[in-house]
Amino acid sequence: MTGHGDANGQNERLSVTIEVRSVNNRHLKVTVRCPDAFIALEANIDRVVREVISRGTLTIHLHIRHVNALSSYHVNSTVARQYFEQLRELSRELGLAEPAELTPLLALPGVIDDGESRSVEESDWPLLETALITALENLQNFRRQEGAAMAAELRAMCLVIEENAEQIALRAPKVVAEYRERIKNRINDFLSTQSVKVDDNDLIREVSMFADRCDISEELTRLRSHLQQYRTLLDSDGSNGRKLEFLGQELFREINTTGSKANDVEIAHRVVEMKAAIEKMREIILNVE
Repeated sequence: MTGHGDANGQNERLSVTIEVRSVNNRHLKVTVRCPDAFIALEANIDRVVREVISRGTLTIHLHIRHVNALSSYHVNSTVARQYFEQLRELSRELGLAEPAELTPLLALPGVIDDGESRSVEESDWPLLETALITALENLQNFRRQEGAAMAAELRAMCLVIEENAEQIALRAPKVVAEYRERIKNRINDFLSTQSVKVDDNDLIREVSMFADRCDISEELTRLRSHLQQYRTLLDSDGSNGRKLEFLGQELFREINTTGSKANDVEIAHRVVEMKAAIEKMREIILNVE
């Protein structure tokens, strides 16, 4: 589920800003972007995130500034000197003039220290943890608002499936009756030009076999049961994304079987409507924890 949350924190040593961004993913993937000195805390950050979030791709940005630093940027003379010596040696090998100024070196990695790479201390973690938890709470509030809209859309799709299923249930008996009339009329048309007699029992047997082949009562019963479970999960607390995904598969299976067995144009049209609703539900469920 997409979302954004941020939080700030400060103590006598550090000023911290944490931004958390999430996008859709069926699984949980956490990426932490922070100063090199704080990479050691990545495992702690991952643990806190997994206690709160179960699905999605999360990118966590840590912006850290030392409060007592006179300037957050300074030149790393050791790194700059190494670059310069290598350039001088390369110039001599190529027969070129030695570098006349140091300004181009400032763009090279590691020459400018942003002041965020100082060593991490054990006392830094409580500040970071508090800011991270607040950022995750803000992210969850954002996601809850989006989740409420998605839940409303899922309920609307359930209603579409339910209404079409009820119309199919009303239509199903008429399919058998219409088939019986078609068979009867065809037989009468044929017998009118032939000196052949057809036993009524044969007609009854044929219609009975057709009624058995296109019986969808069990499929509709299971479909209603799955819809009831689906709505129960939507109204419950906790992470139910995977359960909803599984129920969506079961709904599609019953709808597909109904379309295969019904042997009727009107029912086929309603099956298409229900499949379209299932596809929308699948797209939404990818964003649900």
